[in-house]
Amino acid sequence: MTKRHNRKYGLSRRIGQSVWGDAKDPVHNKAYPAGQHGITGRKKLTGYGEQLIAKQLLRGYYGNITERQFRKIYKEAVRRKGDTGQNLVGLLESRLDAVVYRAKFVPSVFAARQFVSHKHVTVNGRMVNIPSYLVKPGDVVAVRDKSREMVVVIEATKSGARSVPEYVQLDDSGFVANYVRMPELGEIPYAVEMKPNLVVEFYSR
Repeated sequence: MTKRHNRKYGLSRRIGQSVWGDAKDPVHNKAYPAGQHGITGRKKLTGYGEQLIAKQLLRGYYGNITERQFRKIYKEAVRRKGDTGQNLVGLLESRLDAVVYRAKFVPSVFAARQFVSHKHVTVNGRMVNIPSYLVKPGDVVAVRDKSREMVVVIEATKSGARSVPEYVQLDDSGFVANYVRMPELGEIPYAVEMKPNLVVEFYSR
């Protein structure tokens, strides 16, 4: 499993908003950047700075995936037909850990990565333990039978803090999800505004 070097909520402090809409996010009490100079406020960003923040925000939202993985997804987004920014967020939402998070099998995208890595998830009936695995439209993602009694899973599935988006359909049990289609940017329930067009500009420099 990829080591996460940054603090989970450091990104929220940097931008001044709760990235995941988490009530426990310390940004609600400390709406300024971390560090001894953070309380003095934020400097106005240059065009490059805005692009960099947009990239860090999108990359960090999905569990702070590595730059290598993020760049690989970007290259695939460029290769595909259509709008590159739209393709980028669509591919990120197609990651197995993202689908597990959207289906509310676990409470956070960080927990989703660990959940997949620990072999609690199947795709079309086969166990998959690679968080970056790209789920295709029509694929069925499920919590393995022996994992459905885990406290973290039961609490997450019953939680009313988040809703399941339309591009992910749950069965009556709440433990089996069908990935219907790759979503449009406007359908993705981000807690903060994402600007994939700035990410494209960043890599196109």
